[in-house]
Amino acid sequence: MTTARIPAPARARPAGLRERKKTKTRLAIRRAAHTLIAEQGYEATTVEQIAERAEVSPSTVLRYFPGKEDIVGTVDTGPALVAALRDRPADEPWTDSLRHVLRHATVTALEEDAQAVRLRAQLSVRVPAVRSRLLESVRGTGRMLAEAVTERPGPPPDPLTARVYATSLAAGLTVTCLYWAERGFRDDLPGLLDRALDVAGDGVPAGNPRGARPLP
Repeated sequence: MTTARIPAPARARPAGLRERKKTKTRLAIRRAAHTLIAEQGYEATTVEQIAERAEVSPSTVLRYFPGKEDIVGTVDTGPALVAALRDRPADEPWTDSLRHVLRHATVTALEEDAQAVRLRAQLSVRVPAVRSRLLESVRGTGRMLAEAVTERPGPPPDPLTARVYATSLAAGLTVTCLYWAERGFRDDLPGLLDRALDVAGDGVPAGNPRGARPLP
């Protein structure tokens, strides 16, 4: 017996050539920025240098990203997270589905490009403009996920509840990544994510539970 999945409202059409070229250009700009910042630092890296490394014009960079902080501080995972959410079992509690897709996306990003994840977290800790842009991006992702949750079969959750929970989870995992960066990346990130999700799902325990020790 196969587990029922949540049908998408409409079948998305395959991306056309124009969309694929846009995606390729955005990726090239991000990679160029990440490489340059890793080599010479955030402050020393200019839009002109990023454009040259990505083999596009400075105006093209600014058309895709209004500012340098947008290149490293935004996360374009919203549509992929919504698709993953719709692929969860239809009878799974929506709160569990959200926790699963957000954790999986974070761990997968780490596995696929650990350097980019570390760089974004490190810059978000150190550069206020990058941190502000990242948190703004997270709020947008939370809104998208909340809207997707209300499309699930059965009685929909209250829109405010869905938005608060989805945004809290997304922000909580983001803050966890910043905490990881503040501690020099020496902790196990998946373990930290699980702790953060436990807090989001179960709440903060009163006092310090017996046997629970703060991280050194």
